Amino acid sequence: MTDHEVVDADSWLKARRALLRDEKAFTRLKDYLAEQRRALPWLRIEKDYRFTGPDGEVSLGDLFGGRRQLIVNHFMFGPDWARGCEGCTEVADNYNGVLPYLHSRDASFVAISRGPLEKLEAFKAHMGWTFPWVSSAASDFNFDFDVSFRQPEKSLKQFNFETVEAAMEETHGVSVFIREGNDIFLTYRCHERGVDILQASMQYLDLLPLGRQDDRWAEDDFRRR
Repeated sequence: MTDHEVVDADSWLKARRALLRDEKAFTRLKDYLAEQRRALPWLRIEKDYRFTGPDGEVSLGDLFGGRRQLIVNHFMFGPDWARGCEGCTEVADNYNGVLPYLHSRDASFVAISRGPLEKLEAFKAHMGWTFPWVSSAASDFNFDFDVSFRQPEKSLKQFNFETVEAAMEETHGVSVFIREGNDIFLTYRCHERGVDILQASMQYLDLLPLGRQDDRWAEDDFRRR
């Protein structure tokens, strides 16, 4: 028998309407934040970053695929790792279906990791993914975007726009770019819980009475395949 509060229909409706007021306030705040995100100043990308893809070396500009905007998922997959990060893997399960919608709005998507391309391709095939995924192993890209950290920097590093102490050599994030002619600009970056907005499964779980159950997901979700 549940120990959660159980009420009659009128009481439930009253509680639901109270929550609805908060939900509407959150929606308005979310729309405001989206406007503020779009209004951020742009940062010109000066480096000529190079990556390894299925067809060989590609530039950051090539990753736009002829479109004006680009979303980059910084997928945690270190050079010597056998498989991708569990959390990044769960998030990545959401990506394939959104690509046509992004393309129709002049935007491309790509995952980028420091792992060698052959490992990324093997893991991608194992997971049944089709989204673009390239290796930044020969580039400073991950280090410059604060998602990979060289050994001397492990104890004190720049992450999530703060200087923090951490032992991890790889972490995750999302970066957004726009291209104007031959110029590329960074328009937005986020890390940690900011990446939640791309994780549809978490949004569904937030609707459930038992919530995300974060203590259960790691091995249960990390693949039955």
